[in-house]
Amino acid sequence: MARGKQSGGVTRDPASENFAAGYKLATGHPLFAPFAMRTHVARSPQARYPVNGWATVSSNGSIAVHPKRLAQPEEWAWVLGHCYLHLGMNHFQDRLHQREWDLACDCTVYQFLAALKLGRPPPGLDGLPLDQLPARSEESLFRYFCENGIPETFPAASLTGTHETDMVRGQSRPRYTKPTDWQSLFAEGLRLAVAHAVDTAGPRRHHPRGPRRLTTAEKAREWFVSSYPLLGALAASFEIVEDQLICHRMEIGIAAVNAYSREIYVNPAAGLTESETVFVVAHELLHVALEHQKRRRGRDAELWNVACDYVINDWLIEMEIGDMPPAGLLYDPALKGLSAEAIYDQITRDLRRYRKLRTFRGAGLGDMLEPAAGEWWLTREGVDLDAFYRRCLAQGFQLHCDGGRGFLPAGLIEEIRALSQPPVPWDVQLAHWFDQKFPPRERRQSYARMSRRQSSAPDIPRPRWVPAGLDPERTFGVVLDTSGSMDRTLLGDALGAIASYAESREVGAVRVVFCDAAAYDQGYMPPADIAGRVQVKGRGGTILQPAIDLLEQASDFPRNGPLLIITDGQCDAFLVRREHAILLPEGRTLPMKPGGPVFWIS
Repeated sequence: MARGKQSGGVTRDPASENFAAGYKLATGHPLFAPFAMRTHVARSPQARYPVNGWATVSSNGSIAVHPKRLAQPEEWAWVLGHCYLHLGMNHFQDRLHQREWDLACDCTVYQFLAALKLGRPPPGLDGLPLDQLPARSEESLFRYFCENGIPETFPAASLTGTHETDMVRGQSRPRYTKPTDWQSLFAEGLRLAVAHAVDTAGPRRHHPRGPRRLTTAEKAREWFVSSYPLLGALAASFEIVEDQLICHRMEIGIAAVNAYSREIYVNPAAGLTESETVFVVAHELLHVALEHQKRRRGRDAELWNVACDYVINDWLIEMEIGDMPPAGLLYDPALKGLSAEAIYDQITRDLRRYRKLRTFRGAGLGDMLEPAAGEWWLTREGVDLDAFYRRCLAQGFQLHCDGGRGFLPAGLIEEIRALSQPPVPWDVQLAHWFDQKFPPRERRQSYARMSRRQSSAPDIPRPRWVPAGLDPERTFGVVLDTSGSMDRTLLGDALGAIASYAESREVGAVRVVFCDAAAYDQGYMPPADIAGRVQVKGRGGTILQPAIDLLEQASDFPRNGPLLIITDGQCDAFLVRREHAILLPEGRTLPMKPGGPVFWIS
């Protein structure tokens, strides 16, 4: 029993003071704040408290606490959190093996509070072997205890201080009152805890002067974090910048996104409603999630931004996320179901019309802000951040599907799944192309005598497999851009891969043509010579069409021989009338729509 102390004529009660401090600590946590007004804590001798324990909790929200036990505030916060979690996690269930179920619930609460780092277990309850438990959920622990039994040496985990449960079932509630939905309160507490964590982390990183205001854009971001898991992780990692002066200086009419600095700019002068702001924030987050800047590959930045806007806005309208803003919305039902790449190809046929369209940033401006370095996404920092965004999207998609959180368009699901898979390296794609064009040659058995140098017993004929004969049609042409803009390192990698694959597919010779301002025919050469003894000629402009015409019209080149074109994309448009593939450095594009597969060399 705690004895009072005299201080200035006032009797102090340390037990009551510590409990009050612990109650304030527990209910002050965002996770347990919703429980404070719905539960009743009884700390009196008349309450049905455990004599040798700490507290019990009933299904109607009554918590009976030992009135005379002296403990530290952190210990009382842990005890109250234990009771709140029993309510919020729906532990008041009647099971056939009741003791096993109650113990599984207590173990789950222990693990949750350990991860939450709220308070500490009081003496006598701090010896639970959490590291020896094989699972974390109530159901899995329940099955484990039912199948393996409860060890006799297993310590008491109940707040009663014994192996008896601390959950009191079957308690009635006052008449004319509705039952409390404890699970909804717990979900609300989780939402508040996540929002609090974001607000706590944000000021340290971006706002040293103080916490951010809960503006319309911040409310929209908070809604994604708490209620829309598909984009919740991405929304939590981005900072909202709402400064009219900054937006005016950066020419941002409504909104824009900076993927490499993880900032979303929203102009408060646009006067968006909360629902319109949700639409705009989702729009900017999808630009980042779907890697639109990385996928541009040298295309015109403004037109590519417009094409991506058409795709995103169509999906957001279909998913009914927020409301369409009155300005800056690009939406055309005729483009429904098309990819951004397909829409871009269509846009380039009518430049006069599409260059007048407005994005959320403004007319003639893209709302995806470009990094200072043109190929920043190819640097190590860019690759790491890109991988982080893909993980956020993949995890959000999994949570969205598991929770049944709403409809997603088929095109969006297809892009998410494609981004979740690791990209196939360009040399692997090139190997598949060689396999299709040059399948394994037919072989036959031969019983001809082997050379004395190749056998220790040359008198014994042995069967072996030999090629059926040389195939003069088994060849391909290489058109090589040798202009001054070609990167020599990438050029060496491409030529080395071509030579290796050609030899492994038993290609006897390769027809090579160099090209810059004119075509330089090198004739046929063994595949190994492509990477080894090729001397690059010409360092002028790049016009590839003469080299392509030379091979297509050559009488000594097979009519169906495929072409492999290696260029950096800084060339005039060209037309190929036969099977072909193009090798292009990562981040570059062609001046026309390619007619064959394109392998981007990185």
